[in-house]
Amino acid sequence: MKEYVSEQLLQIINKLKKQQFIPEDIIPRFTVERTKDKSHGDFATNLALTLAKPAKANPRQIAEKIVSLLPQNGVIEKVEIAGPGFINFFLDESWLARQVSAALADPHLGVSRVKNPQTVVIDYSSPNLAKEMHVGHLRSTIIGDAVARTLDFLGHQVIRQNHVGDWGTQFGMLLALMEQLRHEGHEISMELADLENFYRQAKQKFDDSAEFATRSRQLVVELQSGNENCLALWQEFLTISLSHCQKIYDRLGVGLSPEAIYGESAYNNDLPLVVRDLEKTGLLIEDQGAKCVFLDEFKGQDDKPLPMIIQKNDGGYLYATTDLAALRYRQNQLKADRILYFVDVRQSHHFNHLFAVARKAGFLAATTEVQHMGFGTVMGDDGKPFKTRSGSVAKLADLIDEAENRARMLVAEKNPEMDAAELEEIGRVVGIASIKYADLAKNRSSDYLFSFDNMISFEGDTGPYMLYAYTRVASIFRKAEIDENSLSGEIILGEEIERELANLQIQFAEILSRVAERGTPHLLCAYLYDLASTFSSFYKNCPVLSAESEKSRNSRLQLCLLTARILKQGLELLGIGTLERM
Repeated sequence: MKEYVSEQLLQIINKLKKQQFIPEDIIPRFTVERTKDKSHGDFATNLALTLAKPAKANPRQIAEKIVSLLPQNGVIEKVEIAGPGFINFFLDESWLARQVSAALADPHLGVSRVKNPQTVVIDYSSPNLAKEMHVGHLRSTIIGDAVARTLDFLGHQVIRQNHVGDWGTQFGMLLALMEQLRHEGHEISMELADLENFYRQAKQKFDDSAEFATRSRQLVVELQSGNENCLALWQEFLTISLSHCQKIYDRLGVGLSPEAIYGESAYNNDLPLVVRDLEKTGLLIEDQGAKCVFLDEFKGQDDKPLPMIIQKNDGGYLYATTDLAALRYRQNQLKADRILYFVDVRQSHHFNHLFAVARKAGFLAATTEVQHMGFGTVMGDDGKPFKTRSGSVAKLADLIDEAENRARMLVAEKNPEMDAAELEEIGRVVGIASIKYADLAKNRSSDYLFSFDNMISFEGDTGPYMLYAYTRVASIFRKAEIDENSLSGEIILGEEIERELANLQIQFAEILSRVAERGTPHLLCAYLYDLASTFSSFYKNCPVLSAESEKSRNSRLQLCLLTARILKQGLELLGIGTLERM
């Protein structure tokens, strides 16, 4: 609806230019915003104020001119001019009711699929396979997944890419330990059951034994040279390590499958070609034996261009080289129109530098949109990156266990008669919802404080509250034994709270569009919480099953049903499952 008002105003701007009321070359920057005070209408625009200077006219006179050019189409009931020249729009109540009916009849809830779908490549999660996934991987994984789900829902072709760390020098010491343990008759899969412990053993031996360190470095060379025995050992490590990741993805309900994995190793053969092609463009400069790219727009404190090192003086490659190869692959092989990277905000300089080099090298088409969707850090009570009481980085598996256990205990307190199997399932769903919603509800660019006590609460803007809000709506139909498909009749918006609820319901498409454009799931969380809160007020003030008439009862039941469906679909797009009973 916001887009509709904006489009009408753009058409009026063109008319004003044809009438020579404003100069032809003017491109006014105006806003159309939803009003907080509904006495000021549903939308307001500052267009008249932005046109005052180029038109050399009083803003209120311009506002009157704009209002006179608005079409009469049954969408806008009335328009008012306020203050120095703001224009307030009031939606037609019958039009609003028809939109609610249409959304309820649509399996897609009134959300149109995009007219020009893009191929969107999303880089998210990307754990280092040498260790178990920890709390630092949480945000990339679930924010990226929520945006991927939203883009899917809108009709884009989404290609998920899990750029796992499966290559490099650290794998030499891991392979050396595997080799040694196998020689001693140990079962490797058993030893790798605890990746963290395995990594610590390898690192300790690397630091303590010169012979082990030498063998580790030798294995790195053999691995990168394609030695079959070394590759087989490496593949065995990857298989077990990736199974650890997949268990986490499955528990979190994240849409990352083995098919999405395209790690650092996948680009190994292309790295010399990246160097060759950069040399052809004239971008590559040798500096102290290393091959680098220098761009004037990226300078250090000494005001000299910072190098992007592509190949070290010993012939080794860096992350930047692999990232350039990945960008080129995503452009040429995956045919990406848009590429999104959900990576820690502290990597913003690296990605800005990377994108600039890729464009100058011709690795990216001019029309391809590439964005770093940076996110902040998960913080502990001490204001530092979240860790366990022992001071180690918290394993993601342990975090999930703790959330599920706490949720199960909380649900058991509220429902002491519940059987064990149902309690287990509800505890699982509530625990996962608590972790995911607490993170997704925060602006991704900000740090946030991790607190089990706050996130596992049935009050306030939390995952458990949102699950409860859905079950509360769903219970209306279950308790009254009403078949959802039997509902019919017109939507009546006689009460102000009914109108407010309906107005929120038709904003679903607008919100999803913003999430897809900006990569910000917190906007969807805020919308769903607002919808749930507004429904609570509606239910308190407008009797549903005991409504004064059959028409009113059916209308309100339809408002309830659409609320439930939007909540369920919205939570699903966040990667959060729902419950019919809690």
